[in-house]
Amino acid sequence: MKKIKYIEIKKILEENLLKVTSDIPDNEIFTSIKSIKNSTNEDLAFFSNLKYLKDLKNTNAKACLIENQFIHHLPKYCKPIIISDSYLALALVSNLFNDEVLKSNGIISKNTNIHSLSKIKNNIQINSFSTIKENTEIKENVYIGSNCNIGPNVVIGKNSIINDNVSISNSIIMENCTVKSGTRIGGTGFGFEMKSKQKISHSGNVLIGQNSSIGSNTTIDRAVFDSTIIGKFSNIDNLVQIAHNVIIGDYAVIAAQVGIAGSTKIGNYIKIGGQAGISGHLVIGDNVTIAAKSGVTKNIQSNQIVAGFPAKDINLWKKEVIRNSLKK
Repeated sequence: MKKIKYIEIKKILEENLLKVTSDIPDNEIFTSIKSIKNSTNEDLAFFSNLKYLKDLKNTNAKACLIENQFIHHLPKYCKPIIISDSYLALALVSNLFNDEVLKSNGIISKNTNIHSLSKIKNNIQINSFSTIKENTEIKENVYIGSNCNIGPNVVIGKNSIINDNVSISNSIIMENCTVKSGTRIGGTGFGFEMKSKQKISHSGNVLIGQNSSIGSNTTIDRAVFDSTIIGKFSNIDNLVQIAHNVIIGDYAVIAAQVGIAGSTKIGNYIKIGGQAGISGHLVIGDNVTIAAKSGVTKNIQSNQIVAGFPAKDINLWKKEVIRNSLKK
């Protein structure tokens, strides 16, 4: 069990430009971070959603990451750690308590198959039954799990984590990326001439920007000629399909079961809800939010929120839903 002092919590918050106010002693120890409902008097909790106000009033937590406007709801024995953004604070502090961080131990299992034309840098961990194919470069401090198939034509950047049962070919994975179990990156896309059904050969690759995370059992297809691109600091959930030639900007958030058809270009700071579908050859701007289960069939300008099928401005969609419900 990890024991984290308050001074460590304060430090990581302030390093990320969060102002912190609390009278908790620097050497006060917390054993874990938990929900406000299930916290004990040894735990740190956090609060950000008014739905859980009742739980906040009855929490047993020793202290709580909380915004100033809510502190009067805390029990007297629960000390507030006042911050401006409790959810960001949770994201930062949760990493202090994380016992499951994967880091390379520098050991390459004897039960691996590494091609002589691959390049393996320093402090690489490769677990049993993984294969590293030709023209592959794995840079420093990379962790590769069991039963992975890496290559050909792959570069994996520094400090990246490749979990078990992952297949990567024809791809460049930049530094500090995480690829979760069962993911397939760099395979041939769904492309053929419609009349004859003649398959179109793919010679491009996939490029994933730094500090990105790719969820379990997600598939990202290589481009026909150039690159399928995922921008930096992007978070893609499980069971997402990204087709060939798709370009997604930086800081994307894409929930589970989203499907993006080929050659669609998406801007920065996109948010896509679960089970949304996006047609091919579209252009979607920056700061766009696509609601869950939406069907996008047309281009979307920047700073729009859309919902429904076919996807439209969310306010228009809500009015349609109300009108249709009144007809029943």
